[in-house]
Amino acid sequence: MKDVATRAGVSISTVSLVLSGRHKGRVRDSVVDHVRDVADTLGYVPDLMARGLRTRQTHTIGLISDRVASIPFAGQMIGGAQHVAIDEEYLILMVDTDGDQRVVREALTMLLQRNVDALIYACEYHQVVVPPVVPDRVPLVILDGRPKDPSAPIDWIIPDERGGAAGAVSVLTDAGHRRIGFCTISRDLPARELRLQGYADALAAAGIPFDPTLVVEAAEAGTVHTLEPARALLDRPDRPTAVFCFGDRMANAVYHVAHERGLRIPEDLSVVGFDNQIDISEGLVPGLTTVQLPHRAMGELAAHLAIQRAGEDPHTERHPTEHIVPCPVVRRGSVAPPLSRVPAPPNPRTPDPELVS
Repeated sequence: MKDVATRAGVSISTVSLVLSGRHKGRVRDSVVDHVRDVADTLGYVPDLMARGLRTRQTHTIGLISDRVASIPFAGQMIGGAQHVAIDEEYLILMVDTDGDQRVVREALTMLLQRNVDALIYACEYHQVVVPPVVPDRVPLVILDGRPKDPSAPIDWIIPDERGGAAGAVSVLTDAGHRRIGFCTISRDLPARELRLQGYADALAAAGIPFDPTLVVEAAEAGTVHTLEPARALLDRPDRPTAVFCFGDRMANAVYHVAHERGLRIPEDLSVVGFDNQIDISEGLVPGLTTVQLPHRAMGELAAHLAIQRAGEDPHTERHPTEHIVPCPVVRRGSVAPPLSRVPAPPNPRTPDPELVS
C-alpha cells in the first residue's frame, strides 16, 4: 500500500479506502480510478493473511478428496465446488488422499494449520464414512457420503439413488414394458439397496408385481463381471423385454450379450443404465438412456454449504442435516415399446473380440 500511495501521490489511508471498497462519498472518482490504475500497474494484491487476522476468516476451504480428483467420472464434484468458490471469492485447497488414512490425517492437520474456514470431505462414491475429527469452530461437509453416526452435527450430501432408479424404470413402464429385469451388484453399498427400492417403487406404481427371479447380481459393476448374469437373464425362455442396470458399465455388458444373442436394441430389448458415464452412454449404439449422477450439482452445493456455515457464528448449535440431490433421467435411443411377442433367443453368436471391461 505504501508503494501504491507513493506512486499515486496520495496518502496510505486513501489507498486503503479505495482498495477495500470503502471510498464512496469519501474519495473523488478521479482519484479512485487513478489509485486503481497504479495498483494494477504495480501488481498489488491484498494480504489476505493479514486481513484474516482481523476478520478471523481466510476465505479458504479445505477439500480432502478420497480418489475423487483422480477419477474423471467423479471429478465434476470438484469442478462444481471450485466454480462456486471462485464466484464467492474463496480459494479451495485440495488434497487427494488416494484412500490412505495416514495422508488423510496429515492433510487435515496441514489444512487446519492454515486456518481454513470450512472443510469438505469428498468420497469416491456414495458410502458410509467415519468423518474426520475437526475442531468445533470448523464446519464440515461430507460430499457423496453419509456419516456412520447420523446424529453427527454436520452436513452431508448424497444423490437421490432411489428416485433416480424409479425414474429410470418408469421410462420403461411408460413405454409399455411389463417384464423388466434388473442387473445389480452383490456388494453391500447404500446405492445397491436404494436403487433396488427405486426399481420396486416404479414397478408398484405401474401395477407390476415384483419378480425376484428377474433380479440378477454381479460381484462388481464392471462389464466383464456382468456378462454371465446378463446371459442368465437373456437366455430365459421368458426373458424380459427390458433391463435396468445398476451402472452404465453393466449396461455395456447387456449390449454385448444382446449382440451375442442376435437381439436388437431397442427393437427387441430396451436397456437403461445409471451414472451417465459419457464415454459409455454416448459411445454405445444406440446411445444409452441412463440416470445422471449429479456430481457437479453436489459439488456446487457442498461449496455453498461450506461458505454459508463458515459465515455463521461459531457458537451456533449445528444439527445433522442430510441434503439429497435429484438424479434426472438422460434419454437417448435405447428404449422403445416392447414387441407384441417375445421370441426365444436364437443360438448365441460369437462374442465381440474387443470387449472392454
